[in-house]
Amino acid sequence: MRDYTIGIDLGGTNLRVALVDKNGTILQELERSTEPEKGPEFVVRNMVEMIQSVKGDHQVDSVGIGSPGPLNPRTGVIIEPPNLTGWSNVPIVEMLQKAINIPVTLDNDANAAALAEATIGAGAGHESVFYITVSTGIGGGYIIENKVVQGAQGYAGEIGNMIVVPNGRKHSNLNPGALEALSSGTAIAHIAEEKGITGGTAEVFRLAEEGNDVAREIIDEALTYLAIGIANLTHAVNPDVFVLGGGVMKSEKQVLEPLREKVKNLLYPGLRDSIKIVPAGLGSKAGVVGAALLPR
Repeated sequence: MRDYTIGIDLGGTNLRVALVDKNGTILQELERSTEPEKGPEFVVRNMVEMIQSVKGDHQVDSVGIGSPGPLNPRTGVIIEPPNLTGWSNVPIVEMLQKAINIPVTLDNDANAAALAEATIGAGAGHESVFYITVSTGIGGGYIIENKVVQGAQGYAGEIGNMIVVPNGRKHSNLNPGALEALSSGTAIAHIAEEKGITGGTAEVFRLAEEGNDVAREIIDEALTYLAIGIANLTHAVNPDVFVLGGGVMKSEKQVLEPLREKVKNLLYPGLRDSIKIVPAGLGSKAGVVGAALLPR
């Protein structure tokens, strides 16, 4: 196994680059604003500068990028992600490889985080791990024997677009009634605003903890739809464990136990006692560490 790899967590807001050893430990790390509106060439130049800085004198023979989708991990092309403004069919792997002369691997950012959680995080020791991030959006990644399940076109794990309410609430370019439109942090905040609660997702959880009935109802409904999504995934692929990450899990005490009970009620009886849903263990570093693990 390679001793050192570079991980790149390419986000719509922040760009993180880290030197990571074979144990998944970050040795050096830099973070800058992504500024995607300035174009892919600008962002790649920043990547190159940051790679050289964190690399130092270490021998590095591979780089991994975790990026918002949709993208094609086989061709190394970022297709048209909503939060990378103006990016369309960007051959990011080819661009970066030409600049640094080191092999580059690309995958979905949720897949990268899933790989980190499955290998050294909360899913370590399990054969199959389904990682779900519930934050601004909802993403997922499925890992079997420490390998990412990508799907034929690289879209495996795009659970945010899973329909849970036919002809339901519309969000972004997703299907009406998609999971992300009903259970993400963004969805919770939007629904709360419609009901007179401002201040974002954190404020909704704060009010719910204080006993506000409207806030409690909003969270309960969001968890109900998330439970439907997890139950569907359980019956489809039956992983050993679900690992939940993302900003919404900052309110773990209000989320985890109610969600577990809701999921159990939607499963075959034979599955109810074996379902495992646990919080992520790596926090914000999962994306950049997972990106570094992708080439391995």
